[in-house]
Amino acid sequence: MKLTQNIRLSLYILIPILLWMISGFFKNDEPQKVVDTNELFSVQTLLSEAIEYQPYIKLKATTKSEKRINVKAKTSGEVVNIGATQGNFVEKDTVLCSLGVVELNRTEVKAPFSGYIEQIVKPGNFLERGQICATIIQLDPISLVAGVPEYDINKVRVNQNVFVDLVTGQKIEGKLTFVSKSASPDTRTFSVESQINNPEGLIKDGLTAEISIEIDRVKAHKISPSILLLNDEGKLGIRIVSDGNLAKFVEIVILEDSEEGLWVTGISENVEIIIQGQGFVEDGQEVITNPI
Repeated sequence: MKLTQNIRLSLYILIPILLWMISGFFKNDEPQKVVDTNELFSVQTLLSEAIEYQPYIKLKATTKSEKRINVKAKTSGEVVNIGATQGNFVEKDTVLCSLGVVELNRTEVKAPFSGYIEQIVKPGNFLERGQICATIIQLDPISLVAGVPEYDINKVRVNQNVFVDLVTGQKIEGKLTFVSKSASPDTRTFSVESQINNPEGLIKDGLTAEISIEIDRVKAHKISPSILLLNDEGKLGIRIVSDGNLAKFVEIVILEDSEEGLWVTGISENVEIIIQGQGFVEDGQEVITNPI
């Protein structure tokens, strides 16, 4: 759904750009003759009033376990017994590997915290000092990690609501718990995290997800993408009727492309938008309006 919306939004912007570029190839450089006329062009308009709108910043994210540790032997010896099975949950201080050596306080390798066993050696293996007995991960809590583009970072802060759609179909809610103060030099994005309670371990480590960060509400208009225009500088906007019934181009900021239309800002809270005939009038041209 998100991909389809992105493609549709790209087409809304691309088509006016192509028309604007093509028009330049056929532009007549000779000065145009001005034809005097008393007739005004008639346009259809819509009186639009901005309403409170809840925008979201939507990002790709990944689940990340809070802890992942390779538990190592402190002495050498044969593994004579293991106290856990791969994939099972163990409590802190559970004996993971028992070694067949006689060295005080070093014959047992214990879990440093409660978590899930990712891998563990089999009895009969010989461990040298410093070799791995088991790998254990902690899944409660689990973090959702994403990168916010630099142009959106000022809209994001700790404790904002977060809505998560996991690739598994699970839907969860939480709060933003961390916002980085430094951008990645490679991606120019700022790392953000949402720490989620996961007592049953149902959310796995390394899953792909989409998170929606609920940012501050704004006043916005809902418009049809069919009325979008590009001005001579290639900026995306719409044409409105200003004081004196004069046509005027205004640049817009698209917040979201929904099934019902585009949510946009950048224009006055109360405005008369030209919805038919906007491509046939120029800035400053007086028009006859027919509101619907």
